[in-house]
Amino acid sequence: MSVFLGYILLGLSLAAPIGPVNAAQLDRGIKNGFFHAWLVGLGATVADGIYMLLVFLGLVHFIEIPFMQTFLWLFGFFVLVYTGYESLLGANKINLSEMRSQKESHIKSFMSGFFMSLFNPLTILFWLGIFGSILAKTVTSYGTGQVILYVGAIFIGITVWDITMATLASTLRKYLSTRLLRTISILSGISLIGFGVYFGIEAASVLFS
Repeated sequence: MSVFLGYILLGLSLAAPIGPVNAAQLDRGIKNGFFHAWLVGLGATVADGIYMLLVFLGLVHFIEIPFMQTFLWLFGFFVLVYTGYESLLGANKINLSEMRSQKESHIKSFMSGFFMSLFNPLTILFWLGIFGSILAKTVTSYGTGQVILYVGAIFIGITVWDITMATLASTLRKYLSTRLLRTISILSGISLIGFGVYFGIEAASVLFS
């Protein structure tokens, strides 16, 4: 159970850094309400799912090779630490975007999040490194069933964050301050760096075992 909750936390950490998708969620939620903000997050999650499936199909036959395990853990380490560091650096640059009253269609909100995530180079790096690392650890130790369970946990974390962002942007607008967003970005950055250090330790254990 603790491992399952850990992967939910990982999903939250992956979704929480204030980047293009979260900025779009805030913008849509402030302008058009909860459902539009949630659709932006849903579109991004679908794009994430596509990359996770591609990684699973492409790496599942090679992840038992010690070299591949070491490479994936190291790749995940660098991606997480770099992204966490960027999140910390960017915290002071966060400002709420200007509100506009323009209304948009539901499908446009969904496709906005989908393409924003699909064509974001960091998305590819995230799932190649992070999900590849999870495959390397979990399939070797437990099997495919556990991988599916942990993938579900990651998506639970991502979904919880998407709903939280949509709620903050639409319902709790008066609490949606720049200081709050900066605090979230800092906490998320620290969490990602922590996961990155764990991945680095796992890489070292495989490399020197």
